[in-house]
Amino acid sequence: MRIPPFNPYIAITIGVVAVSTSAVLVKLADQAPAGIIALYRLLFAVLIMIPFIWMKYIDELKHISKKNWILSVLAGLSLAIHFILWFESLNYTSVASSTVLVTMQPIFAFIGTYFLFGERFSPGTIISLIIALLGSIIISWGDFQISGSALFGDMLALLGAVSVTVYFLLGQELRKNLSLMTYTFIVYSVSTLALVAYNVLLQNPFIGFPVSHWYVFLGLAIIPTFLGHSLFNWALKWVSSSTISMAIVFEPVGAAILAYWILSENITWSQVLGGSIVIFGLLLFILSTSRKTTVTIAKKVSK
Repeated sequence: MRIPPFNPYIAITIGVVAVSTSAVLVKLADQAPAGIIALYRLLFAVLIMIPFIWMKYIDELKHISKKNWILSVLAGLSLAIHFILWFESLNYTSVASSTVLVTMQPIFAFIGTYFLFGERFSPGTIISLIIALLGSIIISWGDFQISGSALFGDMLALLGAVSVTVYFLLGQELRKNLSLMTYTFIVYSVSTLALVAYNVLLQNPFIGFPVSHWYVFLGLAIIPTFLGHSLFNWALKWVSSSTISMAIVFEPVGAAILAYWILSENITWSQVLGGSIVIFGLLLFILSTSRKTTVTIAKKVSK
């Protein structure tokens, strides 16, 4: 029996704050194309991971099956598409709208499992889907009243949610056979290569950005990528995955607050109302689909 070195709920809270910085950091790099921001976020993450892979995971990397390589490539491409769409959406719509809509990923994931694996919808799940959809419509309608480009940004964010759903569904299969570090390294590496090709195709500049942008790129690799998601992965040893999922649902709240403070972005009534409805729908969805298991922090055995 092991007791966690510090309260996992504090770690989860820090993780939520960390991932909430992602959209704001992207907005701060306003002179760089979305594809370039995504590229350097993942490239710096890969470079940071290389020493750890070399010291501990190189043998696992050498013995990956052909099937897992194919799935990893598909997952990496899906992640690259997700970042391109989501980061591009922030050029058209607000942090609040974009983050709320891209956070609808759990719902798209469940829809995916329904069609792929025959997962059944419970009444609670159907109600939560309708509620979240209603919230997204309110957000999109409010943004459409502001401008057509804001609505376009909302659509990009929703497509970003769909693409990251594909990434997570593939990841669920890959994680059955690969360690978290190896899986993450491969997927990030594939995404990086895909983003290099994407930026070359669009003839985006790879250099020539202000110094502040390079700090943003590095910050994206460290704060939301490692500090945020690593803390969530660590906390999974002590709390249930549904707890983590419910915590991540509040990312849009943190992102909207940070955007208000740092970017002076105003929050409209439609974003508040629609965002609240989406978050409520997501919480209801997670509660209706999570297994009824009780995890006692102090008694959970570390594997």
